[in-house]
Amino acid sequence: MNNQDKKTFSYKYSFKEQEEINQIRKKYEHQEEDKMEQLRKLDQCVIKKAGRVALIVGILGTLLLGFGMSLCMTDLNQIFGVYKNIGFVVGIILGTMGIIILSCAYSIYNYTLRKERDKIASEIIRLTDELLK
Repeated sequence: MNNQDKKTFSYKYSFKEQEEINQIRKKYEHQEEDKMEQLRKLDQCVIKKAGRVALIVGILGTLLLGFGMSLCMTDLNQIFGVYKNIGFVVGIILGTMGIIILSCAYSIYNYTLRKERDKIASEIIRLTDELLK
C-alpha cells in the first residue's frame, strides 16, 4: 500500500508551532473557575447591583432637587411661560420630592441587597459547604 492509495495527508507541526496553537486554544477554551472564585463573583455581583440601583435613585433625586431649586432661584419659570409665583411653588414641590427620593437611596440599597442575597443564598450555601469540607 503506498501513499496514493490512502488519500489522506498528515502533517506534524514543530514544537514551536504546537505551543502557539495551544496558547491560542487556551484563549477560547472554557476555563472552569475554582469554587472560591465563583463565591467571590456571586458576592460582588449582589453588591454591585444594589449599588447601581441606589446610585440611579440618588442621581434622579439629585436632578429633581436641582431642577426644583433652579425653578425657585432663577427666572427659568418665565421661560416656560408660567406665572412667577407658580414656578416658585412648583420648584419647592419638586425640590422636596427630590430630597425625599434622595433620602430613600440608602434604604433602597439595603432592600435590593437583601433581595439579591435571598435569590442566590442557596448557591452561596452550596459553594461554602463544598469549600468547608
